[in-house]
Amino acid sequence: MKTLFTWRRSLLALVAASVMGQCSAFSFGAEDAVAIAPPALDETTQAHSETAVFAGGCFWGVQGVFQHVKGVKKAVSGYAGGAADTAQYERVSDGDTGHAESVEVTFDPTQVSYGKLLQIYFSVAHNPTELNRQGPDSGTQYRSAIFPENPEQQRVAQAYIRQLDAAHSFSKPIVTKLETYNGFYPAEDYHQDFLTEHPTYPYIVINDMPKVQQLKQLYPDRYQDKAVLVKVGS
Repeated sequence: MKTLFTWRRSLLALVAASVMGQCSAFSFGAEDAVAIAPPALDETTQAHSETAVFAGGCFWGVQGVFQHVKGVKKAVSGYAGGAADTAQYERVSDGDTGHAESVEVTFDPTQVSYGKLLQIYFSVAHNPTELNRQGPDSGTQYRSAIFPENPEQQRVAQAYIRQLDAAHSFSKPIVTKLETYNGFYPAEDYHQDFLTEHPTYPYIVINDMPKVQQLKQLYPDRYQDKAVLVKVGS
């Protein structure tokens, strides 16, 4: 059974003429970031390029956060968890495709480790205790999920979730699921670099810009002021 239309999708219809998506008609306000310990177990690799896929609600904010992390070479908004033929915004918004709005992060492990990305993902990029929702957006497409691309990422992510839960780092248990990686599908062009291109958009101002500021405050050594953008010349 298809989920009811989210406010996000409803407003998309109103602004379709301007080729702009919308994460919600209403904005509840960004939640405060949570300072958490780094992972006790981290990935060990000599590679200079690796990818990781994270889902944590509307991909605009998640992408925007990772675009400001030193060592990240690219952060692309897209879809993961479902099939290629349903990896379109309108279909994913139905909530029945298996996809989650996700971000594929390409990074240099010699500059920022997978574990450090996980720390930022859990503490700043989203709230890992919300089940099938983030802020004003609800549905399985907004779920908290990690899609490990190799056994080492799986091992590190599993251990970190256990560590955070054991330390009661959050007021509620973490609901983030580790899901099988079966491909990542980039989102439509108008979703890419949305936070940078529309910094005064109400949803961005209320829900996502605070995340970038929290990244800067909590992890000043990991923060870079210039975002790494997807679009050439942006």
